[in-house]
Amino acid sequence: MRPLLWRALRRRPYALVRICLWSVLEAGPAFLIGQAIARAIEDGFAVARPSVGLAWLAALGCTWLVAAVAARQVILAVAAVAEPFRDDLLAHVVGGAMRRAAHSMSGRPDTAAVTRAGLQVELARDAFAAVVTTVRGFAFTVVSVVLGLLTLAPQAALLVLPPFAAGLGLFLVSLPALARRQRAFLMADERLAESMTGMAGGLRDIVACGAEDRVGAALADRVEAQASAARGLARVTAARTIALAVGAWLPVVLVLGGTPWLLSGGAGAGVVVGALAYVTQSLAPALNGLVQGLGVSGVSLVATLRRITTSGPSVPRAVLSAGSGRSTEARTAGEGWSAAGGVRLRGVTFAYGPHSEAVVDGLDLDIPEGDHLAVVGPSGAGKSTLAALISGLLQPDTGDVRIGGVPAADVSPAARVLIPQEAYVFRGSLHENLTYLSDAPPHQVEAAITALGATGLMAGPAELDPGALSAGQRQLIALVRAYLAPARLVILDEATCHLDPAAEARVEAAFARRGGTLIVVAHRLTSATRARRILLMDAGQAVVGTHDELVRRSSTYADLSGHWQPEPVS
Repeated sequence: MRPLLWRALRRRPYALVRICLWSVLEAGPAFLIGQAIARAIEDGFAVARPSVGLAWLAALGCTWLVAAVAARQVILAVAAVAEPFRDDLLAHVVGGAMRRAAHSMSGRPDTAAVTRAGLQVELARDAFAAVVTTVRGFAFTVVSVVLGLLTLAPQAALLVLPPFAAGLGLFLVSLPALARRQRAFLMADERLAESMTGMAGGLRDIVACGAEDRVGAALADRVEAQASAARGLARVTAARTIALAVGAWLPVVLVLGGTPWLLSGGAGAGVVVGALAYVTQSLAPALNGLVQGLGVSGVSLVATLRRITTSGPSVPRAVLSAGSGRSTEARTAGEGWSAAGGVRLRGVTFAYGPHSEAVVDGLDLDIPEGDHLAVVGPSGAGKSTLAALISGLLQPDTGDVRIGGVPAADVSPAARVLIPQEAYVFRGSLHENLTYLSDAPPHQVEAAITALGATGLMAGPAELDPGALSAGQRQLIALVRAYLAPARLVILDEATCHLDPAAEARVEAAFARRGGTLIVVAHRLTSATRARRILLMDAGQAVVGTHDELVRRSSTYADLSGHWQPEPVS
C-alpha cells in the first residue's frame, strides 16, 4: 500500500511543485487576515482614518480573489497526481484478477471482481485526491497563521499555539485507532449483508432442514458484531470532537481570558481582534478540515487500499456455509434411527386462509419406512402443500403429521431433507455445497456424484457463483447434497424438473437404491412408474395405488396418463 502512495507522489514532481507554489498564494488570506483587521482598526477606524481601514480591508479582499484562482490551479495539479494513481491501482487490480483466473479451474476472468475493483479504484482515487488537498491546505494555512501571529503579536502566539498543538496531537494519536474501528465497522457491515442475503436466498431450505434456530443465532451474532463495531467507532470518533475543542476553541477562550495581559504588554484592541480572526477564520477551519478530511477520506483511503492490495479476493459466504458439517445433535439423531423414515398422516386438513377452500382435506396416509412414493395430480392439487406438511414447513389446520412416531414439527433436522423445485446453492466451493448436510469423506462424495450423474460439476470453477449456474446444475448440487445427508426421509418436490428425462431417471433410481423413505412430487409421469406406490391428489381427495390400479380406479389418473407408455429404465 505505501509503495503505491509514494510512487504516485514521486511520479509527477513538477505537479507537486505547482501544488506548493499555488498553495502559497491560496494561503495568502490566512496570513493577512489578522494583520489586515488589526491595522484597519488601529491605523484606520480607531483614529478616524476610515480610508486607511478600508484600504486594508480591500487588500484582504484582493488576496481572497487571488486565493480563489490559486485554489482552482491546485485542484488541477492534484488531479494530475491522482489520475496516474488511479491507473496504477487499476493495473494492479485487473492484473491480479486475471492471474487468479488463469490459475483457477475455469480459466475465465473474474468479471465480478473486476467490476467491484473498478468501483473501489474510483473510491481510492477520490479519497487520495481529498487527502492530498486537505493535508496540503492545512500545512500551508498553519504556517501562514504562525507567521502572521508572530508578526502581529508574539505574546498572542503563546496563548494560541500550545492548545492548537495539543488538539492536533490528540487527533493524530487517535487516527490509527479510528482507521481500525472504521475498517472493523465496514467489515462487520459487509458480513451482516452477506449473511442476510444468504439467509433470504435459502429461507426455504433453512426451514426444511430445521435450521431456523442455528441460522437465527448466527444472524443475531452478526447483528451484535455490527452494533459493537459501531459503538467502538463512535467512541473513537468522539476523540475528534475533543481534539477540535482543544485545538480550535480553547485558543479563543485563552485569547479572550488573556486580553488584559495582552493589553498590558502594549497590544491594542485591534491586535486582540486580529488574533481572534487568525484563530476563528483560519486556524479553526484548517484543523476542522484536517479532522474531517483524514477522519473520513483518509480512513476510506486506507481501508480501500487494503482491500485492493490483498493477494486474493474475499469470497462471501452465506450463512449456511458457516457450518458445513453436521452438528453433534444432528449426527446423533440421524444415525442408526431405524424408524425415522416412516410417515403417518391422520385427518390432515390444510387451507391457505380461514375462508379458503382446503387444499388437503381430511387426509389419512401411511408411508412405511423404505417406501418409494410418487405424488401426482393436476396443477394446484396440493402436491407441494403435502410435501411442506410432511417436512414441517407447514402446520396442518387439523389432524396430525408424524415421522417415526414423532410430530413432524419436532423431528430432528437430520432425519429428513426436502429439495424444492428451485434448489439453493450458496457462494462457496463445490465441496462445501455438497457436504453441507453431512461429514462425508471424499470417496463418498465422489461416489454420490457418480451415482447421480453429476460428474460434469467437477469441471466447474473452484468457487461457485450461484448466479452463473444453470437451474439444472443447481438442482444436481442440491440432489447430491441430499443424497449424502444422513436423513432417512427424502422429499423431492419437483426437484428434477430442470433435468432431462434420462438424468431424472438416473437420479430417482440412485435415491431408490440409497435406502430410506423417498417421496417424489412428480414432474413427469415417468416418475410414477418408477415408484412402488403412487399417490394421486385431485380436488382435495387422495387415492393411493400402483400405476395399473390407478388407471383402472381413477379417471383423473387415466386422463393424465393418456396413451403414454413408460420407457424401460436400464
